[in-house]
Amino acid sequence: MNNTELWSRYQKYLYHNPDLGLTIDISRMRFDDSFFNGIKDKINKAFKDMDSLESGIIANIDENRMVGHYWLRNATLAPNQQLKDEINSTFKAIKEFAGDIHKGKILSQKNIPFTNILVIGIGGSALGPQFIANALGKSNNKMKPYFFDNTDPDGMDYVLQEIGDGLKETLTLVISKSGGTIETRNGMLEAKAVYERAGLRFSKHAVAVTGTESKLYQTAKDDGWLTIFPMWDWVGGRTSVTSAVGLLPAALQGIDIDKLSRGASACDTLTRSKTIMQNPSAILALMWYYATNGRGSKDMVILPYKDRLSLFTKYLQQLIMESLGKESDIDGNIVNQGITVYGNKGTTDQHAYIQQLRDGVNNFFVTFIEVLTDRAGRSMDVDNGVTTGDYLSAFFLGTQKALYGNDRESMTLTVKEINPFTIGVMIALYERATGFYASLININAYHQPGVEAGKKAAGTVISLQNKALQYLKANAGNPFDAVVIAKAIGEIDEVETIYKILLHIGSNIDRGIKITYGKTPAETKFSA
Repeated sequence: MNNTELWSRYQKYLYHNPDLGLTIDISRMRFDDSFFNGIKDKINKAFKDMDSLESGIIANIDENRMVGHYWLRNATLAPNQQLKDEINSTFKAIKEFAGDIHKGKILSQKNIPFTNILVIGIGGSALGPQFIANALGKSNNKMKPYFFDNTDPDGMDYVLQEIGDGLKETLTLVISKSGGTIETRNGMLEAKAVYERAGLRFSKHAVAVTGTESKLYQTAKDDGWLTIFPMWDWVGGRTSVTSAVGLLPAALQGIDIDKLSRGASACDTLTRSKTIMQNPSAILALMWYYATNGRGSKDMVILPYKDRLSLFTKYLQQLIMESLGKESDIDGNIVNQGITVYGNKGTTDQHAYIQQLRDGVNNFFVTFIEVLTDRAGRSMDVDNGVTTGDYLSAFFLGTQKALYGNDRESMTLTVKEINPFTIGVMIALYERATGFYASLININAYHQPGVEAGKKAAGTVISLQNKALQYLKANAGNPFDAVVIAKAIGEIDEVETIYKILLHIGSNIDRGIKITYGKTPAETKFSA
C-alpha cells in the first residue's frame, strides 16, 4: 500500500473523540474492508453480554459473584440501593480520610503528620496503585508512596531502607479482599515487626482495605487499626483500581481521584455504544481478534512512548492475561485461550527488541501509545528548532514506519496529555476491551481457576517443607540425601521438590540446616 492509499485508510478508520482526548489509529492493521461486516454477529453478542454483566448477573461462576467494577464510576447503575449507597459513601470516606491525614487531623503515634504511604498488596492490589502513582505522581506530592508487592524478604528490606527513619511518619495500607492472601499477610507481618522494633505500635499506623468479615478485617478491628475500607466481592483484583484499592493510595498521594473517576466514567459511557466505530473498546477488541485469529496466535506488544506510562504494560499484563488465559470456554470445551502481553517504553525499545520485532519472527502486533504534550513547561532546543520531545515523537513515527514497511502490524492510541482524567479513560478503555474480547472468543474473563491452582500447589510445597524439616530436626546431626528424606516422610514422588526446598532453606544461615554438597543432587546431604 503506497502512502496515498495509507493516508486514505488512516482517515477512513480513525477513531477520534475530543471529549475523551483519545484517538485510535488502526490503519496499519491489515484487515480488509469486509472484516467488520463479517464479525457483526459476534460483536453484537459481546454488546449484549456486557449489558448483562452491568445489570448484575452472576458472572464469576466459580465464586457465585456479580462483576461490577463499572458501577464504581457510576453508582446509579448498581443493581440495588444498598450497593449504590455503599459505593457513594466509600468514595466520600476515602476523600475525607485523605483530607484528615493531609490536614494533620489524624497523626502518627508520635503525633507528627504522615508523609509516607507503604502499600502492601499483590497483583491487582499493587499493580493498579503502582501504575497510578508512577503516572500521576509529582515531586510535591502530599505523601510519598512505597510498595511491598511480593513476598521477597530482600525486596522488603530494600523498601524499608528507603523509608529509613521516616517509618514513624509512614501510614501503611494493607490491601487484600480475602484477607488471607499469603504474600500480603507476609508483608504485613514483616512491616509490623519493623514498626515494633522501632518502638511503634503498628495499629496506630495501619489501614485495611478488605472484604467485610475477612481475616484481615477481623485483625484490623480487633487490634484497633486507624480505619477499614471495603473491598467488595463483586470487584476482581485486576479491575479494582477505581475502588478503594487504587483510589485510597492515590488520594493520599494527592492525586485528584474525582477527575480519575470521571475519566473512567466518561469512557464507560462511550464504550456502551452499539456502533463499532463509535466504541473505542470494541475497536480494540476486534483488532485483537483480527490479529490473533481469535486464538491468541500473536503476542500483544505495548509500547508507550512516555516514561510516565512505563508501568502500564505490567498493569495490562495482569488485566488481559489473567482475564483471557483460560483452559476452557463457557461451554466447557478445552480451548487454551489467551493473549501474551509484553512491552517496554519508547525509545528504550529502540535499543532493546525492536530489532527482532522488525526482522525476526512475525508473531506479534504492536500498540503504540503516543502522548502529544511533551511536558508542562517550555522545552529547550537540543538541535536547531528540535527538542527532546521532538526526537521522542520522531522515534515513534520512525519505528511505526519501519515495522509497517516490513509487514508488521500496529495500531496507535494517542492522548493529548497525561492527567488523572486521561488515566481514568485508559483504565476503562482496556477493561471493557478485555470484556468484549472474552465474549468474542466465548470465555469467562472474570474468574481465575489457574491462579487458585497455583496457590494450592504452593500450599503443598510448604507442607512438604514442614515434614522434611521435622524429620531432620528429629534426627539432628545426621546427614541425609533427598531420596532418604523423601522415603522417610512418605513423599518419594516429591524428591526433586524436597531437594529444592532444602537447598533454599540451607542457603539461609539463620535456618539451622547444613548442606554438604555432593557431585550430584542425589549425593548432596542435609542435616539439622
